[in-house]
Amino acid sequence: MRVLFTVSSWPTHYAAMVPLAWALQAAGHEVTALCSPSQVAPLSATGIVPVPVLDDWEVNVRLRLQYYEEAVNGHWPYPWLPLHPVTGAPLKSLDDFDRTEFELRHAPVYAERTAKGFDAGVAFARAWQPDLVLHDPASFEGILIAELLDRPAVLCLWGPVGTHEPAHMSIVPQDHSKSFPRYGLKPFTPDMIRTVIDPCPAAIAPPTPADRLPMQYVPYNGCAPMPGWLLKPPDRPRVCIAWSTALTATAGARSYLLPELVRATNDLDVDVVLTATAEDVAALGPVPASVRVVERLPLRLLLPSCAAVVHHGGSGSTLTSLWAGVPQLLPTFASEQTVTASRVAANGAAVHMLGHEANAASVRAALERLLSDDSYRAAAGRLRTQMRSQPTPADLVATLEKL
Repeated sequence: MRVLFTVSSWPTHYAAMVPLAWALQAAGHEVTALCSPSQVAPLSATGIVPVPVLDDWEVNVRLRLQYYEEAVNGHWPYPWLPLHPVTGAPLKSLDDFDRTEFELRHAPVYAERTAKGFDAGVAFARAWQPDLVLHDPASFEGILIAELLDRPAVLCLWGPVGTHEPAHMSIVPQDHSKSFPRYGLKPFTPDMIRTVIDPCPAAIAPPTPADRLPMQYVPYNGCAPMPGWLLKPPDRPRVCIAWSTALTATAGARSYLLPELVRATNDLDVDVVLTATAEDVAALGPVPASVRVVERLPLRLLLPSCAAVVHHGGSGSTLTSLWAGVPQLLPTFASEQTVTASRVAANGAAVHMLGHEANAASVRAALERLLSDDSYRAAAGRLRTQMRSQPTPADLVATLEKL
């Protein structure tokens, strides 16, 4: 069987798909992935063959435009304005972004790029003739290809946010390029998504009317050498502080919470491990000797030794924390992350706060709750058990073969 993946241009969007690709390849199936040129290196590192023919809006631009629309329509909960959708500069007023100019000047360029990517993806698929198409929520080229080739398409969710969320925070993009009608199909809507693979435990399964295929989440957070100190159990409760790789570019400088998070742990009797990008670590400056700083350490290596984790509510960090059964503190700066955090917190496995409410005092108080109240670890353990009771990626291969 030939299996075609189509992925969007952000590695965390397709990280949950990587173990499924491995399982398909291990079962003897051919796997390739349509992607943008920017994803050749990260995809190649996973062992999946990339086909770099897609093009699309930069993810940062699309997300910043979504946040701007949230502010215009009253859904933006923060006491500051979002960033300028195109430049990424702070807005002093919503009027500083000319939406009409954007629609006339920038949107047609993005639509043309997207259309060219759709056309190149269709051309490759017609030549390669896949039997099955798998795609992430933001890469709906997979649906177009499957419709044209009369093949099954399966959307692979990346976390606890579904295909049918409120319009202002949908993770499924619109077809601005009108590619579906160009190929003689009905205009694209999320209702065209018929089957989804869901890696979430049942208690936080996100909303979708599609047929749901539960899959056990197997974390893939990149690869790095395992440090020797991880082999020794910590002599105090370990707290992981893990920060987003791209949050500042989409949500602005005020989302850079690392200094406050470090201050929150001062004088707490805990072992702190902080992992972030090189840029975020450099901006942090000197840290107390009690804080171990490591660059981009995969969370699946670190979290099993932790008593609590603090992160921004990204789907990969959230699901890896649940996989490890670790209570979470989630200060969030975007609607998707807020929905993710609220669903985990509603099940008792996390404390959630909006990003502007997070400071050294509030974070410290929340950490003390997570570390002293055993109910959080018990709830995280229940979600972990649910997650690990679902079919593994290897188990799911036979179901996909039947499709």
